[in-house]
Amino acid sequence: MDQLKRMRLFVRTVETESFSRAGKAESVAQSTVSKEVAALEAHLGTLLIRRSSRGLSVTDKGREFYDFAIGMLSDLETAEASIRSGEVSARGRLRVTCSPVFSNRLIAPRLPALFASYPDLTIDLEVSERYVSLIEDGVDVAIRIGELPDSGLLARQIGCVEAAVVASPAYLAEHGTPANLDDLTNHSCLPFTFQGNSKTWKFQGPEGPVVVPPFGPLRTNDPESVHAAVLAGMGLAQGPSWMFADDIEAGRLVSVLEGYRPRLYPIQAVSSTTRRMTGAIKVFVDFVAGLLKDEPHLRLR
Repeated sequence: MDQLKRMRLFVRTVETESFSRAGKAESVAQSTVSKEVAALEAHLGTLLIRRSSRGLSVTDKGREFYDFAIGMLSDLETAEASIRSGEVSARGRLRVTCSPVFSNRLIAPRLPALFASYPDLTIDLEVSERYVSLIEDGVDVAIRIGELPDSGLLARQIGCVEAAVVASPAYLAEHGTPANLDDLTNHSCLPFTFQGNSKTWKFQGPEGPVVVPPFGPLRTNDPESVHAAVLAGMGLAQGPSWMFADDIEAGRLVSVLEGYRPRLYPIQAVSSTTRRMTGAIKVFVDFVAGLLKDEPHLRLR
C-alpha cells in the first residue's frame, strides 16, 4: 500500500479513535488499518498512535503528523481538480445520509438524472431519522432540518421547511376544528417519536414560541405512518407542510391553526471540517439544492 493510502487510514483512525471504525469508513478490514498504520510508523520511525486496553490515543508526534497529513491530502485533491478540464469532477463513492421522507419522496426518484450527468459517481444512501456521526460513520454529507449545534461542522443552507397541523375532513366533522392551542387538549394529537421520545409540537403564539406535548392513540418513529394515520382520520398531526401539500390541495386533509405556525426551519447540507469539499460533494449538494428550489414548500425564502 502506498504512503498516501496509509496517510488516509491514519487520518481516519485519528478522527474515529478506532481501527475498526476507520476500517468501516474506508471499506477495509480492521486488521488492514492496524497493519498499515504500523507500517507508516515504521517508515517515519516514530510512534503516532498509542495502543492500550483502554483504546487509542494520539501522541504529540501523531498530532503533528495528522495536521500535516490533512493539509497535504487537501492540497492534493485541490491540485487534481484544478488540472482537469475545468468542469467539476464528480467520481467515486459518496456516502450520504438523510431522512426517509427526503429520500423516498425527493432524492431517490431524481437520482437517475444525476447519474446520467456523472456516470462515474456512485452513492451510498444511509436513510435514517437518526443523526449519524459524520466522522465515525464515514459520511461525506448529511441533509438535516433545523438549527445545528455548534459542532464545528460545515453547513450550507439549501432550503426551508414550514410545519403545519393537519387533519382529515371526517375527523374535523366529528371532533370539531381547534381554534387555538388550548383546544388541542380536547383532540387526538399523533406524536412522532425520535429516539424513543415524543417530539413536542412547536408554535408561534402572540407572546412568542409555545411548546405543546402531543397525546394520541398512536406513537411512531415513521413520518409516513403518521401521514397514513392522519389520512385515516385518527387525529391531528404536525409535520412539514411539504409532506401534506398534495393532500391539502386535493381536499384529503385540512390545515388548521395556521395563525400559530412556527418560524421556518432551515434545511442544511452538512459535512465535516476534516473532509474536503470534493467535486462529488459539491455536485450532490448543488443537485439537492436545485430540487428544493423547484419545490414551493421547500425553497429558500
